[in-house]
Amino acid sequence: MGAVKASGLTPSAVEKDIASRLTKGGFIVDPNVNLNIVQFRGQQISVLGRVNQPGKISLEKVSRITDALALARGISADGADTITLVRTQDGKTEYREISVPALFAPGGEAINELVQDGDVLNVARQPMFYIYGEVQRPGSFRLEQNMSVVQALSMGGGLSPRGTQRGIMIKRRAADGSLQELDAELSDPVKKDDVIYVKESLF
Repeated sequence: MGAVKASGLTPSAVEKDIASRLTKGGFIVDPNVNLNIVQFRGQQISVLGRVNQPGKISLEKVSRITDALALARGISADGADTITLVRTQDGKTEYREISVPALFAPGGEAINELVQDGDVLNVARQPMFYIYGEVQRPGSFRLEQNMSVVQALSMGGGLSPRGTQRGIMIKRRAADGSLQELDAELSDPVKKDDVIYVKESLF
């Protein structure tokens, strides 16, 4: 008889389709088909990645992107400032980047679109940078948009008494995978996974 498509059909319509297939296939002359639904699969979306409660959410509870984020208990502390919306329609999958700050800014309702069955919202890990050497608080930190070296130093608590602005170096991974060591100025931009090293003053 083959597979029977039930999506979008009423139970009675599926019963008639199965009965027709049984008759045309020569299985049963006058079939009496009763369809019992064991479980309804509600329309759902998935909220994944760096949120506090990832998982599937029923569309009965949400209508827009911000609703989905709220039910996922918000973006976690290490979540990025962008959300990737993955949507499949007519066999085609599209990926759309949505800015979280813009979503909650005045006028954000323009991009706070309605979610659809099967949508996936994914929040990636926020890009990080690392700072060590002669700073007050060495460690890893969240990379903000358009961050400069001087801003990175402030997140590290500033220079230690032995640190010097003339001895700042950035270790950066190039596109070919090689490791670059760059002399840095305070106004230079900081990039994802940069390692900033502050040297000790010689005087």
